[in-house]
Amino acid sequence: MSYLGVEVSSGDVPGYNGTNLKVIDRRVRITELALRILICGLSVLAAVLVGTDTQIKEIFTIQKKARFTDMKALVFLVVANGIAAAYSLLQAVCCVVGMVRGSVLFNKPLALVIFSGDQTLAYLNVAAVGAATQSAAFAKLGQTQLQWMS
Repeated sequence: MSYLGVEVSSGDVPGYNGTNLKVIDRRVRITELALRILICGLSVLAAVLVGTDTQIKEIFTIQKKARFTDMKALVFLVVANGIAAAYSLLQAVCCVVGMVRGSVLFNKPLALVIFSGDQTLAYLNVAAVGAATQSAAFAKLGQTQLQWMS
């Protein structure tokens, strides 16, 4: 019986049947490249949508124009999305360079650095979205204990 290049013998000892690791690595790199490009595109889209959005509210004869810079949480969200887009673009270029060279990534410290960077950006984006959501909820609903009006 063979599954993904690993054979199981009658003694349940895994054996290698000669599957080319470069083919598997190429598939993984193509998938990683597609995900990096998707992340980059969505991060740029989110930053542009939040950064260019404005609202105008008229109170009597005064018009107040609200921008994303009025709320520090939205500024943090735009910056976090910009950082995520730049990092994903950089990693996508590294993927393309690795595919062109044909090199296989077996460097554990480098893989750990890339993984740590991915995790850091994921947590940065979660924190930015959480801060923006909380700030928007305070703006919409107010906080009666602190005497903040909606």
